[in-house]
Amino acid sequence: MSADIDLKALIRTIPDFPKPGIQFRDITTLLLDPAGLAAAVSRLAAHDGPIDVVAGIEARGFVFGAAVAHKLGLGFLLIRKDGKLPGVTVAVDYALEYGSDRICMHEDALVPGARVLLIDDLIATGGTAIAACRLIEKAGGKVAAAHFVIDLPELGGAAALQAEGIETRSLVAFEGH
Repeated sequence: MSADIDLKALIRTIPDFPKPGIQFRDITTLLLDPAGLAAAVSRLAAHDGPIDVVAGIEARGFVFGAAVAHKLGLGFLLIRKDGKLPGVTVAVDYALEYGSDRICMHEDALVPGARVLLIDDLIATGGTAIAACRLIEKAGGKVAAAHFVIDLPELGGAAALQAEGIETRSLVAFEGH
């Protein structure tokens, strides 16, 4: 049943958001479709190797990541923007187009050697996803794979992750920005 669902058809494109020339891929329409959401979660959860924990990148990665963790019967690790977690954190800085940003996780969130399935809604340039992988490794974990709902292949993020040795998979791809 879920194999027949066309996830790409459930993702709305909003032109010129957040600025002219950008084609925003809106997953809220996918989230509103119960069968589509179930299919997306099942497909994101498919992985051949062992996984100890699922991690999601703030914020839409939380939606899909928590559902994948539940489906796999695993815990869920939050990767958040700086200043959003209350405990002692470990952080990684990364470059943006203009400036830099920082992502964090709780220092005690992973046991050494934990195998992590990283989830997010979209991979574009890969900057945040690569930073999340480095953060997981800095905390003692091992990224087993990174799965995304959407890939924008022209921006090279999935290829950059694969070049770092991270198994990368996306459910759908859209050309353009």
